[in-house]
Amino acid sequence: MVFILNKVEVLEDLLREFNTAGIHGATILTSTGMARALHGNDEESPLFGSLRALLDPGRAENRTILIVLRDEQVHAAVSVIQGVVGDLNKPDTGIVFTLPIDLVEGVRK
Repeated sequence: MVFILNKVEVLEDLLREFNTAGIHGATILTSTGMARALHGNDEESPLFGSLRALLDPGRAENRTILIVLRDEQVHAAVSVIQGVVGDLNKPDTGIVFTLPIDLVEGVRK
């Protein structure tokens, strides 16, 4: 499962709730969406873009959370996400999707 979290302030709560639900082993990456990256660079000098990032650090960063789940864990994971983050259809909350995995090594079962 891939979850792109826009509300980074709830990351710790989300991870605690995943743990409570028996969901372990997430990898968390700092990421920036294309729209946010482009918006911050429209004909601005690198200096102004850097200053804006310092003054508004939450504006440009997301957290991308990668988790290998069994099929029966997906519903629980999405429920945890919705419980912590809220309605994903609202702006600036997040995006979740799953991908099939053909091979997994190095993950405890």
